[in-house]
Amino acid sequence: MTRQFANRLLAAAVGMAVIGCLQTRAQSPAPASAPASAFEVVSIKPNHEASNKVMVRVTPGGRFEAQNITVRFLLQDAFGVKDSQLVGAPGWVDSEHYNIEAKGEDSAGGDEPKGGQSKLDRDKQQAQFRLMLQAMLADRFKLVLHHETKELSEYALVAAKSGPKLKETTAPAFDPATAGPLPQPGSNAPMPKGSIRMTGRGDLTVTGVDLERFADVLSRQLGQIVVDKTGLKGEYDFTLKWTPEEGQGQMFRGAGDPAKDGVPPPEAGPSIFTALQEQLGLKLESQKGPVDVLVIDHLEKPSEN
Repeated sequence: MTRQFANRLLAAAVGMAVIGCLQTRAQSPAPASAPASAFEVVSIKPNHEASNKVMVRVTPGGRFEAQNITVRFLLQDAFGVKDSQLVGAPGWVDSEHYNIEAKGEDSAGGDEPKGGQSKLDRDKQQAQFRLMLQAMLADRFKLVLHHETKELSEYALVAAKSGPKLKETTAPAFDPATAGPLPQPGSNAPMPKGSIRMTGRGDLTVTGVDLERFADVLSRQLGQIVVDKTGLKGEYDFTLKWTPEEGQGQMFRGAGDPAKDGVPPPEAGPSIFTALQEQLGLKLESQKGPVDVLVIDHLEKPSEN
């Protein structure tokens, strides 16, 4: 992708998010003169398995691996928007699924620094990663967009009165020198830190994930913005099980019919709201406010490579 094209994209994305990975809303515009960031190598292949099982891994150094992902997911990740903030996207952003492997120039680097990173360092790294996703969408999907502001309903993720029931992650930091390939969706292979695994509607496992990112996962389930207001800054391991209502449970919309994966329909169980309180000690509170909306002007299916 040319520097000129990337800068046009950045100029169009006024108000786009440059905050923590998968956070909620845009806050400050990116200057048109900002340097473009891009993956060094990108492989995009269609996934025709008709499965609802998805795996995603984001690792230090600008490495992104995904199995059975939709373009809606990419748009949401790249611009920090939720389902209710996407307008004008063609139907195939949900129906077409892809396997993607993208590597930045530092993706072969070593492990995270000993003692961890400061929040500022993480935010810079996450903002850089978003710019890389935006560049990939502009180059491979020919994305053209603009932003508008609308008043929308949203949820705040807060601690329940009983208190959080979360355990800090025990997963080791990702090391590209020893890590294997991304496990296939539905496998029981150990999940590395920073992983999200959806093995069916209402069956979610996360490893070494912070609550800002988890709030984004919830927003995909509910189709509304979810803002993390817990004040908790750790990275956690947990499993959440619930029975989705009609229209829910599509973390990566357009996923296949669970019956095709040999997975029986879930028995009646708690709603996602009840499950959050009972299993994680968290709850969702309704609120409303002005929200940045991403309007898709042009988007194309990518060529395979």
